[in-house]
Amino acid sequence: MPARPTRVATKAKIAMKSRARPGNASTKSPLVGLPEWNLADLYAAPDAPEVKGDLNRLDADCLAFEEAYKGRLGGLAAAPRAGAALAAAVHRYEALDDLAGRLASYARLVHAGDTNDPVRAKFFADTQERITAASSHLLFFTLEFNRIDDAQIDAAMADPALGRYRPWIEDVRKEKPYQLEDRVERLLHEKSVTAGGAWRRLFDQTVAGMRFAVAGRTLTLEPTLNLLQDPREAKRKAAAGALARTFGDHLRVFTLITNTLAKDKEISDRWRGFADVADARHLANRVEPEVVEALVAAVRDAYPHLSHRYYALKARWFGRKRLAHWDRNAPLPKIPERKIAWMDAKETVLAAYAAFSPQMATIAERFFTDRWIDAPVRPGKAPGAFAHPTVPSAHPYVLLNYQGKPRDVMTLAHELGHGVHQVLAAPNGPLMARTPLTLAETASVFGEMLTFRRLLAATTDRRQRKAMLARKVADMINTVVRQIAFYTFERRVHTERKGGELTADRLGAIWLEVQSESLGPAIELTPGYATFWTYIGHFIHAPFYVYAYAFGDCLVNSLYAVYETAHEGFAERYLAMLAAGGSKHHSELLKPFGLDARDPVFWRGGLGLLERMIAELEDLD
Repeated sequence: MPARPTRVATKAKIAMKSRARPGNASTKSPLVGLPEWNLADLYAAPDAPEVKGDLNRLDADCLAFEEAYKGRLGGLAAAPRAGAALAAAVHRYEALDDLAGRLASYARLVHAGDTNDPVRAKFFADTQERITAASSHLLFFTLEFNRIDDAQIDAAMADPALGRYRPWIEDVRKEKPYQLEDRVERLLHEKSVTAGGAWRRLFDQTVAGMRFAVAGRTLTLEPTLNLLQDPREAKRKAAAGALARTFGDHLRVFTLITNTLAKDKEISDRWRGFADVADARHLANRVEPEVVEALVAAVRDAYPHLSHRYYALKARWFGRKRLAHWDRNAPLPKIPERKIAWMDAKETVLAAYAAFSPQMATIAERFFTDRWIDAPVRPGKAPGAFAHPTVPSAHPYVLLNYQGKPRDVMTLAHELGHGVHQVLAAPNGPLMARTPLTLAETASVFGEMLTFRRLLAATTDRRQRKAMLARKVADMINTVVRQIAFYTFERRVHTERKGGELTADRLGAIWLEVQSESLGPAIELTPGYATFWTYIGHFIHAPFYVYAYAFGDCLVNSLYAVYETAHEGFAERYLAMLAAGGSKHHSELLKPFGLDARDPVFWRGGLGLLERMIAELEDLD
């Protein structure tokens, strides 16, 4: 599968518009002072002349690139000074990638800020179509590049000008076995707007348009999901019921979207020659399938020692044998959960980062001072949270839906970790800044762990310590166990889809089977829970993405164990790992820490930290 010239444009979801809301730092209300980001660092407005100008420039420059190089790469590779000539071509290609990525990022950010707005939707769709049409003139490049003889490429890379791009070139050449004929590649590329891209857009608009009736209030998805963490059981139950009803009302469209995208992927995989449903993702992640399967097997084997054990313990805290599924993320009973003001959340995370590395804190602080964060909950805004890198010539943006819960502080720490990683990796340039998903979660989860450990160390009250540990264990189970369960669900859906469409009932049955296995006997899954697969955006936007979270969490647990025993020089090695971006394989990045993801002991060690935290909770019981 050829490297796409607009890789930035195909990343996870993004969001929104820009208006400053200067807050009152002395106010302790959690929702006062929430920042909204400034997208003017990309473009002043969707109708700004610079947007039109850059789209026209992209059209012209992509066509000129094709006219200059199509059919000529083989000759350049055989000519004297091949390295310099090929490097000049790659450099022009990289500049086009950055320009297309800037336009695509801006359009997606604006659109996701309010996917219900038809003006934004049109801007996003029109921009996407223009970029797709222009970049179709670039498709030949990696295809033709991969037809150059290996010996010629190796000789050309002896020239430092081309040798700089060695990691990118090696990645491109790994995709050589899965390339199709040029005209087929171009057809698939141009039809992506009306094929997978259109179905993903329908999913986003459907999710953003859903409303949930809870106790006389009409809510969007994010606040409704947030009620599953409410201290009042009646609220949690009512939210779960509202979710099930509304998901059920939209079940036909979600079933159609899922079946269509799974079939679309199966067709592409079959034509390209991928043997397994997840092989394309493994290739994109630059991780060996056996490494992923070792992770999955380790986590599934550990279900009884992790999630089953924790939820049985939590059921005892609630005085029951089993918990309803809507109580899974409930706060501990009789321990009040405080609301955390935005300024307190900011100070907590920056202090935790600074204690580890002043450089990391300095980078993170720019997200606040330069308005790179959008935090309020708004109708139509993309749910959840993310850090979008945009392009190296600009900077990342972070989206949150901050509601003042302790978990929201961890989310801020998580997304700022991504942001710091993206800033550090940017000097590698558009072709090598992007980190494979398996390592992309490293900085985010590590940032969470730094923040959690700092908060825990400052907590002396036994009940509050228990509540903090319980929240962290629950989050780690959601990151490791839940994501591997998601991966298992996806594998079963995509595998069964090869034999024909799956009904909504069948999708619900697979979901319940997988969730029952992962959550264990202490969690009761009601029939309404069978629809809860419908809103998981990763299934739609990035099939098989989810194992990267478990990979990152286990990796960070192992890294943190190294940090606890060997502080000297660790921060410098860690930041150097982040700064490498996508220029090194995971084995090379982990070597300075004495870690090897191919070793089963590595995964057991990462899971062992979570098991020890559950044991500590049992001691506090």
